[in-house]
Formats: sequence, structure tokens, C-alpha cells
Amino acid sequence: MQRQTVARRYAMATFSLAKDNGRIDEVGGDLRIASDALAKDDDARRFFVSPVIDRAVKSEIVMKTFATRLDEIALHLLLLLIRKRREAILGAIVAEYEKLVLADRGFEPLEIVSARELQPSELNELVDRLSRAYKKRFEVQNRVDPSLLGGVRITMGDLRIDGTIAGRLDDLARELLTAK
Repeated sequence: MQRQTVARRYAMATFSLAKDNGRIDEVGGDLRIASDALAKDDDARRFFVSPVIDRAVKSEIVMKTFATRLDEIALHLLLLLIRKRREAILGAIVAEYEKLVLADRGFEPLEIVSARELQPSELNELVDRLSRAYKKRFEVQNRVDPSLLGGVRITMGDLRIDGTIAGRLDDLARELLTAK
């Protein structure tokens, strides 16, 4: 939780700078590129998050690698993370930044996970009902997870609605364990 709070603060500051400079998409895209590049290569990731590597050496290598490829704001965020020894939260910062971009555009993230592929009409109806009930617009991410056995799990920010068979079985198991 502490990590997410810190990541949110960095994301908010970065987003504010990007918005003031009219470069929200560029900064967000470059942060995603840097995060993905570091996540894909185990050696690069270990180098980036290693606390034993000198910060000056790490900063110099990051500058040489990303200086011509990243937006200035994104690059300075990476360098700040190195200077403050917070490299490990880059992924969380990117996720928080993307939430801020959605919110700025009037959308909230909505994840719908179902046991089977939902028909487009079912998905649209569900999203429309949620939009009316919560008076919000959503950026929908839909995926299938057969382990749910049946039903739908909806996640909107910090709110989770679990209408799955697997979720109901988990609830029943908890009730039985606490009844003893």
C-alpha cells in the first residue's frame, strides 16, 4: 500500500508536468516504453533496480540509452527514481499515470472478467447498466478466465463486484471455517 501511495505521488507530479506542457500522450507512451523495455530484459531490469550499482553510473547509462528516445519529462522521472533509489516502483508509476490519463479524459478503468467469452451485446448491456448506476464512463478491459467456473467479476478502481461461482464457493468456505 505504501508503495502504491508513493507511486501515485510520482505519477501525479509527472502527469501535472506533462499536462502543463501539452505532452500527456508522449510522456505516457515513453514511460510505458521504458517500463516495458526494462521488464522484458532480465539483465536490464536487475541492473535498473539493483541497490548496489552506483547511482551516478546507473544515471549515466540510462542517459546514454534513453536520452534521444524518451520525452524529457519521462527521462527526468527515470533519473529522479535512480537518485531517490525508487527504481522498483516504475511499473506502479506507469499504472497510476495511465489511470490519471483516463480520469483526465472523463473515463475510469473497468475490468470485466468472465468464465466464458461475453457476446458484444452482453458486454455492452453490462457496461451501459454500470454507467447509468455509477454515472461514469468507463474504459473497458474484458478478459476470460475459465477458472471462475461461471459468472462475472467486475473491478472498478478499488471496488470489486464478484458474481462468479468460484467467488461464491470461496465465500461459502469462509463461512464454514468461521462457523466452527
